[in-house]
Amino acid sequence: MEEMKKPKLIVIVGRTASGKSDVAVKLAEEIGGEIISADSRQVYTGLDIGTGKITKREMKGVKHHLLDIADPKKQFTASDFVNLTNSAIAEVVNRSKVPIICGGTGFYIDALLGEKQVPEVLPNPKLRKTLENKSVEELFKILEKLDKDRAKNIDAKNPRRLIRAIEICEALGSVPKFESQDSKSNNELQKKFKIIKIGIKIEDQELKERINKRIQKWLRQGLIQEVENLHKKGLSWKRMAAIGLEYKLVAEFLQNKITKEKMIERMQIETWHYAKRQKTWFKKSKNIKWVEIKNSLTSSFIHLI
Repeated sequence: MEEMKKPKLIVIVGRTASGKSDVAVKLAEEIGGEIISADSRQVYTGLDIGTGKITKREMKGVKHHLLDIADPKKQFTASDFVNLTNSAIAEVVNRSKVPIICGGTGFYIDALLGEKQVPEVLPNPKLRKTLENKSVEELFKILEKLDKDRAKNIDAKNPRRLIRAIEICEALGSVPKFESQDSKSNNELQKKFKIIKIGIKIEDQELKERINKRIQKWLRQGLIQEVENLHKKGLSWKRMAAIGLEYKLVAEFLQNKITKEKMIERMQIETWHYAKRQKTWFKKSKNIKWVEIKNSLTSSFIHLI
């Protein structure tokens, strides 16, 4: 009975290109909600096309939070996300709206809900400077020696995450095992809200097609020009490589390290690999209600809310 009295906090998760943002907007329109983005790159200003950031038109008047709030030259952490999201949730509830968390960065969402621990290790500038000169292959080998378990689960192509993991290992001896909390969790959100977690289910073949079409759409919209502009404004090639796949590959193309054809091919393959890692991550999460969105949002999953 007490659970029914709690205000609702809705969490929508899914793989890249699965259509999460559209679903969140439709749901927000239906139930009077506001959306809080759980995407580790859409927080950055100027990173629009290559992150698939929702446009004003696509928002359809629904208020969105945690978009364009960070300087891409600086590191945005899971701790930053948790703190800012907690504040955003409070704002949404104060307006008598329903908070809807939507995104594909599983670690951010799990950290927010108290299902994962966020290691409190301060950045080590000296170590980072040394590590930034190494290739992703070298970084992975270093992490593997320090913590084999973490190496098995990390995105081995993401230098930013590899460096952070090594940094934590150097400080703590290993990356802490992120244990799930039980029902007696001290997490404030679980105390205050009825949390409803919904996953967008999509077949692999359809997702592959969506990924490939989206990459072509981004290129037509000016992804290469976006990366050029970011670099002109002072965002280094090295930082772009750390931010994410699309920016890393376009940066390599602009530096004449790869051809345009190779850039597109690698973008398709590596985005698909990322989507598979997302699937593995979300499979481990508890209490997600997986739904396949058909023609009608209401008939598909409004009954779960």
